Amino acid sequence: MPKSDNLRRPSPPLSNQRYQALAAFRKALREFLHFSEEAALEAGVAPQQHQAMLVIRASSAGNSEDGIVTIGDLAAQLQVKHQSAVGLVNRMEAAGLVRKTQDAGDRRRMCVRLSKRGHRLLEKLAAAHAAELARVGPALRTMLKSLGAAS
Repeated sequence: MPKSDNLRRPSPPLSNQRYQALAAFRKALREFLHFSEEAALEAGVAPQQHQAMLVIRASSAGNSEDGIVTIGDLAAQLQVKHQSAVGLVNRMEAAGLVRKTQDAGDRRRMCVRLSKRGHRLLEKLAAAHAAELARVGPALRTMLKSLGAAS
């Protein structure tokens, strides 16, 4: 469900060209997401595990590579329920991708960080994704520019 009121506001009809641009952009997004899912699976992880590793790594402060997130924060970032994030983290820990620790400040909270294996795997996936984005980026920029134009 959209988190905005854009669907409730009356808007002028779109031109056929704008519909074509929207369709092309959605297709390009799906193709990139398909690439991402396939890359994760080929690396031996579920796509949601890959996304979780990205969230954990992106949470690192400054130039540190050791990002730490709480399971609650991970659930919010992934837009899943807390118990789903717990199960995901447990599977990732069993696969050697992450380590869990109790939060020193609040022992009710569980913190998650990437393991060395998780770091290595994420580096490979990130490099593949960066290369794919470099390949499709110019077309995506063109599509976005055309979508930003008035109808």
